[in-house]
Amino acid sequence: MDIPIYDLNDGTELPAVGFGTTGLQGADGLDALLSAVESGYRLIDTAVNYGNEMTVGEAIRRSGVPRPEFRVASKLPGRHHAYDDAIVSTHESIGRLGLDHIDLHMIHWPNPKRDEYSEAWRALVDLQRDGLVTTIGVSNFTAEHLDRIMDTSGVVPAVNQIEMHPYFPQDELRAVHDSLGIRTIAWSPLARAKGLFEEDAVRNAAEAHGVSPAQVVLRWHFQLGSVPIPKATAPDHQLTNGDIFEFELSDEQVDAITALGREDGRLFDGDPNEHYEM
Repeated sequence: MDIPIYDLNDGTELPAVGFGTTGLQGADGLDALLSAVESGYRLIDTAVNYGNEMTVGEAIRRSGVPRPEFRVASKLPGRHHAYDDAIVSTHESIGRLGLDHIDLHMIHWPNPKRDEYSEAWRALVDLQRDGLVTTIGVSNFTAEHLDRIMDTSGVVPAVNQIEMHPYFPQDELRAVHDSLGIRTIAWSPLARAKGLFEEDAVRNAAEAHGVSPAQVVLRWHFQLGSVPIPKATAPDHQLTNGDIFEFELSDEQVDAITALGREDGRLFDGDPNEHYEM
């Protein structure tokens, strides 16, 4: 696969499609990761709370692909938001990955009721300064959370990884990202396929272009400028998920898919103002 590259606001780069690793552990997880790398994925997304940083690191070492070609992303858990805890947690993530740095490190959830995410962000800023983290970002932050960390640090996150899919297109937050130069990364980009692939807007576009419904949805992400990180264990699905650059949706098709958005479109009760992550 030949995946386009985006320039980020800190001068680094990010592939336009990544590979999600939630639930990929052990020998089966390692096999899926090695297959994904062989398919051409270079943005590999993990997190402390996924429990598979060691597996991701092992896949990178076994792949035979030069380390500089990868963009390894991980995420700081809620229990490590205090400044010193965030520093230690990041060192531990680097150790589990078996790398000398993390390419993209994010705060996983803001946990505003605990109200330590500004400390965690200050830690990431210092870790970036010290070269242990190349790019820093956040995940599941609202516009208000973004404003606070930017006001207290003067540093704009390079990315915000958020729930985004046709049932929850995040129009307002994406507009904030665009105004600030923040790249949107989309988790659960296919809405876990719960009926999405049967929607007329998706199915009709797939038939018109001779591609799969999943490819249509991932192409929708690309045309909106978000970076989807689908997970797939089957090699053929990994390949088709990344093969979205040889066709283009019309503006009408993009709008029809976006119109599938719902007020209750979240996949679970994941309101960043309420959700608490350990």
